[in-house]
Amino acid sequence: MNNIYSIGITGIGSYIPEKIVTNKDLTKIVDTSDKWIVERTGIKERRITDDQTSTSDIATIAAKNALKDGEILPEELDLILVATVTPDMAFPSTACIVQDNIGAVNAAAFDISVGCSGFIYGLSVGSNFIKAGAYKKVLVIGAETLSKIVNWEDRNTCILFGDGAGACVLERCKEGSGFLSFDLGSDGSDGHLLTQPAGGSRLPASYETVSNNLHTIKMDGREVFKFAVRIMEKTSIEVLNKANLSLGEIDFLVPHQANIRIIQSARKKLKLTEDKVYVNLDKYGNLSSASIPVALDEAYRKGLLKNGKVILLVAFGAGLTWGSTLLKWNK
Repeated sequence: MNNIYSIGITGIGSYIPEKIVTNKDLTKIVDTSDKWIVERTGIKERRITDDQTSTSDIATIAAKNALKDGEILPEELDLILVATVTPDMAFPSTACIVQDNIGAVNAAAFDISVGCSGFIYGLSVGSNFIKAGAYKKVLVIGAETLSKIVNWEDRNTCILFGDGAGACVLERCKEGSGFLSFDLGSDGSDGHLLTQPAGGSRLPASYETVSNNLHTIKMDGREVFKFAVRIMEKTSIEVLNKANLSLGEIDFLVPHQANIRIIQSARKKLKLTEDKVYVNLDKYGNLSSASIPVALDEAYRKGLLKNGKVILLVAFGAGLTWGSTLLKWNK
């Protein structure tokens, strides 16, 4: 192969659990309504795993689907990255469990924990490993079972999240195609706005942490919303500048699926028409790190991603973190 090359996606797949929890279902357990949820978030329903299913289980299915799509054997993989905030356990990493599940005997494996920005971080890490010449085939997975860490008595958060997994295989591709640029960032000073307080070394599991629901998601929704609206535009402009492209050269946007108002704000600021933005949060809610790969896979299956078109992927998440990438579709 020519020494001049880029990094692109050669296999893509996802998995969504079968169980549907509608807004009407939630009205039976918290004080809310379908109208209230839809108007504020755009979410109508979400998918939930059963009690026996873990993050590694759904990550494994998404991984197998991506490998099948790319006609890639598990033993060909050099590295597996799993972006998640709902790992099976603190250690071993979920990536190592997936590595064993799929039989990727030659792959290194580790997890990435940056919340909803995780998949973008994974794409950046994986593509840079390939660019450095360390690896040839990298599997990047975004997988979450957020239903396991939601407080189902907190109407401000339980309405938002769902479960799912998406995966991509990265390899070399023709120069000028694939990933054109990345922008990653973090602001730890605002980390307290979105947390799962207990379960680590700061607040180890105890009777008090469990009884006070400190192992569940805590979020200052208003402040996170303001951050998201600001950072979605900022990181999008930054990643365009890095690729020497203008707003008018974006052909399609696949944003993190957190809130329809955030997506609409980003669309307007990026001067995109509705048909150039992929939205599925009405069906799935916020899938955190699985949000973008699931949406990307769906858009691909629907024929919305055309070769040579420039696609913007952009996310924000716990940390607080953000990430974006421009991808010239070449699959």
